[in-house]
Amino acid sequence: MPHIRVLLADDHTVVRAGLRNALEVLPNIEIAGEVGNGRELMDVLTRARIDLLIMDASMPDFEPISAVQQIKAKYPNIKILIVSAYDDESYVVGLLKAGVNGYHLKDQPLADLQLATQRILNGERWISGSLINRLINRRTTAPLSNAPWLTRRQRELLRLISQGADNRNIALSLDLSVKTVENHLTALYRVLGVDSRLKALNYVLRHPEMLASSGHEMGETTPKPMEQELSVLIVDDNARYRQQLGRLIGKIYPSSTLYEAENPAEALALGKQIQPQLAFIDVVLDDEDGIQCARKLRTISPLTRIVVISAYPDREFRKVALSAGVIAFLDKKDLDTASMRQVIEDALG
Repeated sequence: MPHIRVLLADDHTVVRAGLRNALEVLPNIEIAGEVGNGRELMDVLTRARIDLLIMDASMPDFEPISAVQQIKAKYPNIKILIVSAYDDESYVVGLLKAGVNGYHLKDQPLADLQLATQRILNGERWISGSLINRLINRRTTAPLSNAPWLTRRQRELLRLISQGADNRNIALSLDLSVKTVENHLTALYRVLGVDSRLKALNYVLRHPEMLASSGHEMGETTPKPMEQELSVLIVDDNARYRQQLGRLIGKIYPSSTLYEAENPAEALALGKQIQPQLAFIDVVLDDEDGIQCARKLRTISPLTRIVVISAYPDREFRKVALSAGVIAFLDKKDLDTASMRQVIEDALG
């Protein structure tokens, strides 16, 4: 198998040395050269065959977006991985649109850089996981009516993609085989009209409402014609409980629109976008603080009515939660149809 020729481009010698050390251990990788500015980069590309360009987007004599467009136009087979300290979402999206194959943050582990390189060489895309929530934060205006209908499984796949999960992690999350996940993703891409994971991610950035379920669907009931619209955010790290709570809400209020999040970062990103009328937040989110999440959600979405829930209700938790401005602190075991109906009626005022 021929060696993959890699060019490293960064204006810091120490950074290039770190990249070299991380990549040389990978099979069939040959570091074909190193450059420290845009002029040297373009010069090497004209003289040498390069398969993979790993570069910082901030170098002397270099304008990244126009340079990427120029490189892709002249050398369409070159794959480009950006390795940068900049995590501004506009900067990232601009480079992705220009044609880079991946964007990796410098503060991530070297093992992730090796994985990113392998993914890109295998024809996949790469975005550092910590960038996903920043990208989800981008506001969009595309109408729901232009978006296709998805099954619950397809929405769950799309949500996991938006979190940066790879096929193996998706399989573990959904208790499926990797091959089954691949088949589901192929069907999802066909529905969305895209042909890659990155394009699916870009699609959900334009259509955040694709991650939502309808109360009608969850509750399997017929909506009442005069029901008021209600948007609900469910924050819990247990997917099965999120579905259970969603079904309960859907039965009571079929016209509701239901969003799910499994951690505070995802909850706050969605909260900023959708400004839900009602939110249910578990006290403990995989060792994270659900009450602190409630405080932050109130800051970015002050009109949201927040209910804190817990499988282990504690008097001190209740006191702290109510002081954070939530409208109720409920035991998960007490969330039946009657109590949920009362909570929704209170939220609607």
